[in-house]
Amino acid sequence: MALYFEDFEVGQRFSTAGRTVTEADIVNFAGVSGDYNPIHTDAEHAKETPFGQRIAHGLLVLAMLTGLRQRTGVTDGTLIAWMEIRNYRFLKPVFIGDTVRGETEIVEKRETSKPDRGILVQRVRVLNQRGEVVQEGEFVTMVRRRPDLGGASGKGRT
Repeated sequence: MALYFEDFEVGQRFSTAGRTVTEADIVNFAGVSGDYNPIHTDAEHAKETPFGQRIAHGLLVLAMLTGLRQRTGVTDGTLIAWMEIRNYRFLKPVFIGDTVRGETEIVEKRETSKPDRGILVQRVRVLNQRGEVVQEGEFVTMVRRRPDLGGASGKGRT
């Protein structure tokens, strides 16, 4: 069930399902992004790195987080726009075969000058199958407010 701005509370938390990172994910992301760095795409090269094997692109894991969050349905039809990613850190490598999941905590909520929307600041974390935080940061998003049941819905405003 999708939530509107009024439904969120500071301190509220949401978790996602998990998703296993595959070699196909890395190959496809390299093709879409154009990032063919051998740390991601060359098993022999990657053996000689401090990681000892290929690692997933950091932005691939971030993209997976956004997809996992979307699958929760929390903002289906109520998310207006992403506004900012703050202080995002890539803390640990993610390997082929790792299973990642996301956690979100609402840390700030503020109204805007427009009555049909509000701003949420969310602390997000990506965890691997061992519960280790591999990425973290803050997402700032704009979400819809509940339509005014009295008739002034704010439709047509931007």
